Amino acid sequence: MAGAIIVGAGPGIGRSVAVRFAREGLPVAVVARTDRTAGDVAGAVHEIGVPAIPLTADATDETALRSALDAARQNHGDPDVVVYNAALIQPDALGDLTARGHLDAWAVNVVGAITTAAHVVPSMAERGSGTFIVTGGMPAPKPEYVSLSLGKAGLRTLLAMLDAAYGTAGVHVATVTVDGPVARGTTLDPDTIAEQYWRLHTQPAHAWQHEVTLAP
Repeated sequence: MAGAIIVGAGPGIGRSVAVRFAREGLPVAVVARTDRTAGDVAGAVHEIGVPAIPLTADATDETALRSALDAARQNHGDPDVVVYNAALIQPDALGDLTARGHLDAWAVNVVGAITTAAHVVPSMAERGSGTFIVTGGMPAPKPEYVSLSLGKAGLRTLLAMLDAAYGTAGVHVATVTVDGPVARGTTLDPDTIAEQYWRLHTQPAHAWQHEVTLAP
């Protein structure tokens, strides 16, 4: 198996998803903004006895992100599954952010996913198989989370376009929509959430789901 790439591999969902795929024997490449975070998540995978590559890139830096994805491919080959988990989660009402602030949020919440998809999905389609999953949220827009509501809506639209363009070529695109705060020991425990990523990845084509919504 060529393995998994997790973009936005932080200590919560990203770590749990990396470990969940590793438990099935898939080598994992983890991409995080800092060496320390990437190393911590890769270390958790190594503890299972599965190869893991820690890679550092900011999702808003197109050159760095593409380089990290290339490094993952060079080590593990074209991935079986890619997860985009990066997000800028912040409360902001209408008028709270400057135009620059909105652009910065959009760059993390949507543009990084576009860059990732553009770099990996076409080769999945050429191969005839692959899974591209994003971590979604905000199933209904909230006026106290303007930038995040817009960003998650943008992700849904992106996935609809990816499915239209590449679904018939064997690429399963999906979002795991998390409607609430993630916390261990709750119904939105990251380990519980991670099970949905594995379930989506292993679904047969005739039963593909494109969105799973998890709520408290």
